[in-house]
Order: sequence, then structure tokens, then C-alpha cells
Amino acid sequence: MKDIHQVYIALGSNKGDRLKYLQDAIDLIFVEVGKINSIAKVYNTPAIGFEGDDFLNTCIAIETTFTPEALLTKLQAIEQMLGREPSMSETYESRTIDLDVLFFDDEVIRKEGLNIPHPELHKRQFVLQPLQHIAPKYVHPLLQKPIEALLHECEDASDIEDIKIWLKNPSKQFNFSTYNYIAIEGNIGAGKTSLAHKISHDYNAKLILERFADNPFLPKFYQEPQRYAFTLEMSFLADRYQQISDDLSQLDLFKDFLVSDYDIYKSLIFSKITLPEDEFKLYRKLFYLMYKDIAKPDLYVYLYQNTERLQENIKKRGRDYEQNIDSDYLEKINSGYLEFLKNQSELNVKIIDISDKDFVKHRADYLWLLKEICNV
Repeated sequence: MKDIHQVYIALGSNKGDRLKYLQDAIDLIFVEVGKINSIAKVYNTPAIGFEGDDFLNTCIAIETTFTPEALLTKLQAIEQMLGREPSMSETYESRTIDLDVLFFDDEVIRKEGLNIPHPELHKRQFVLQPLQHIAPKYVHPLLQKPIEALLHECEDASDIEDIKIWLKNPSKQFNFSTYNYIAIEGNIGAGKTSLAHKISHDYNAKLILERFADNPFLPKFYQEPQRYAFTLEMSFLADRYQQISDDLSQLDLFKDFLVSDYDIYKSLIFSKITLPEDEFKLYRKLFYLMYKDIAKPDLYVYLYQNTERLQENIKKRGRDYEQNIDSDYLEKINSGYLEFLKNQSELNVKIIDISDKDFVKHRADYLWLLKEICNV
């Protein structure tokens, strides 16, 4: 996965419907740039350096995978979307929206068109006041002082007014509060682990990942499936049962819910494909002895991808033992899942076709997928 960067951005507007421009900018940053962790109060401040209407100012803390240069390009595009016209002079002027990168991790960048940390932020009360609301202890990487100290020392005597209005965090539209346990399922290469990771990170969920990489029989199975099928399926069943039992029994007070990249029923689906009939009957008896004691997910999400996309994803992630997986095998797995889900009455199931989506590469696809999951 790409590196995630912590970024602080200042927003200001003094032209038109100022509050709407601030909210629209936040909404677009959420869609185009990344997760919004916090939003400061909105303050009314006078224009400084030119004659104009008062500004509404705020700051936000975000996470993004973009580089500083790419982030700047994105923010400039958002400014243009919201009606900001390119300045024809070097003097300050009124604008519908102004987006400035204040900090990007702890990096110090000084190049044409890109200065991080923002070189004037410690002199501006309209930046420091909202910034200290969300990051009082953040230490300026050059001045080596926290934001609260910089505000205390700031010589800017401009009037600044807390207007008692809060902007909305667009991530709140995705509500996972009704679920205690979500299972993400799918075929080999469907992206279930990537999605579980992203939901866990963005929505404070305890993450349960299948320990397939630790299974010594998996590479052997792909080389000699008939010889190692029963051993592999039994080892997976025992490990999945133990892991789910342990994780579901251990309450984490600091997490809001659980999300896993598998459901234990996959053991029965895979074993029906890989085992001969007599071994499968024995395996099924053992499975149901364990299955009845396992807590079921409140939501079961099945990520469907067509076989061509699955093969592309498998090759892209480059696990040696997966590179010769036959397409017929993938289609049998998919049929097994769909047959199970078609006859399933105990689980709350959502089947989502993502064959034409790439939610890892494209944030818009990720947000579309969240909307499908949360019925937004």
C-alpha cells in the first residue's frame, strides 16, 4: 500500500456564499484527495493586505497518498472548480476559495510554487487560531514550537470572531455504527484484504486478517493439489476457527467494530471444490461441529470480480505460488460462493460487482463502494 501522509490545510473565502464555498471545498477534498480527520471551527476575520469583505477561515487535517506536488495540483484544480479565477497581479484580492498547504508530514520544501511549511503561517492569527483548535501540540518543523505557543506569540492583532458554526465532515455519511462485525469476502484476487485494511483504517475498526501466508501447505497445494488438498483445508479450518474465536472474544474498547477479510464458511466452499466426495463428507461433518459455535457477521460483503480481472490482480500482486492458478478453478470458486449466498438465509449479504472498479487506485471507486455497503 502507498504511504499515507498527514497534511494540514488552511481554507478561506471572502466572496459569494462564503460558508458554502468552505463546505464545498471540504467535500471535494474528501472526494479528490483523501480522508478528512478533523475540521476546525470557522472564524470571521478581516481581509489583510487589501480592501475586501471579511473572510471565513478554517483548517482541516487530512490523510492522503499524494505527493506534495500532486496534492498542490489537486487543490488548485478544486479552487478552479469552485470559481476561483487565476490572479492577474501579485497583489491580494477577493476569492471564492483559498486552499493553502500548511504542513505535509514534517517535511520542509522550498521550491518555486511550493513552500512547506507555509512561510507566513506563524504570523497569521486567522491561520493559527483554527489550527490550534485541531492541532495545538503539533510542532512546527522549522520553528520547533507547538501551534499553541506560536499563537500565543503571534503579533497579529486582527479581530477574529468564532462564528459558532461547524462544517460537516463528509466521511460521516458512511455509517458503520449499526454493525459489530463485518466480513469482506471474495474470490482469490478480488481485493477483500485491501478493502478490509482501508475500512479498518478510515473507520476505526479492529482488523482481522486471514493468516494464509503462514500456511506451509498452500504452496505445496498449488504444486500437487490432490496430495495436499485435505491437509490444507483442515489446517485452514483449524486456524480460521481459532483466530475468529479469539478475536471475537477479545473486546477492544478503542475500536468501534470488527472487520475481517474472510468468513469461516469459505472453508466449506473451497473444500467442496478441492476435495474428493468421500473426504468432503468427512470434512463437512467436522466443519459444522465448529461452525455452530462461531459468531456470524452482522454484514457479509461479497466482492465479485470477473475472472479476467481476478487473473490481472493475481499477476499484479506477484505471489509465486499463485501465478499458475487456472481460470476454471477461479470460476468454480466463484460459483461456489454464489451458490452458498443464493441459499443463505442467516446472513445479511451484499453482493457488489466491482469488475469495472479499482478502489485501491481510484478514490472515487472506493467511495462508490462505501456507498454500496452503507446504502448511502
